[in-house]
Amino acid sequence: MQIISNAIQVGHALLGQCAARAKIIVDATCGNGFDTLFLAELAPKAHIYAFDIQEAAIKAAKERTRAYRDRITFIEESHSNFSAHVSEKIDIVTFNLGYLPHGDHAITTLCDTTLEALDLFLQQLSPHGVISLTAYPGHAEGKKEYEKLRQRTGLLDKHHFTVGWYELHNHQGAPALCWIEKQE
Repeated sequence: MQIISNAIQVGHALLGQCAARAKIIVDATCGNGFDTLFLAELAPKAHIYAFDIQEAAIKAAKERTRAYRDRITFIEESHSNFSAHVSEKIDIVTFNLGYLPHGDHAITTLCDTTLEALDLFLQQLSPHGVISLTAYPGHAEGKKEYEKLRQRTGLLDKHHFTVGWYELHNHQGAPALCWIEKQE
């Protein structure tokens, strides 16, 4: 039996360590709402901003998280435009990149908007805040996104951010987790 077998499980284990103290959380890619629900259950004092570009995703996420609707603001827009909606310092940001499961696989997160959003989130992250990015290098845009994220996060100043990557070494194209912690 595998205890932790994929990037999503590792991301959830890490998020579970810091969710209770969070006040502002952004689910940058809410998809069907599984991560939004996970965070709402773990962070009872937090307000969650959930972004997705697809109406079907927002609808599914709203349905899945209806018990927490008073603490979640859904925004049908790109995560790269989050600052138009979130002015507070952010304690947790989570990205589950790629395409919407059971949706149109031609609609994916895009490298350029993901990198733009990451740069903006890093500026608005609270002291000791975290960013969790799950990337999917198993498809063309996902591979590009993964490679650019590895490159960009490798350049972050180690005096301000700690960056770790978790990936299954012997599983070609498996999801990979990038975990970023702000030090100050």
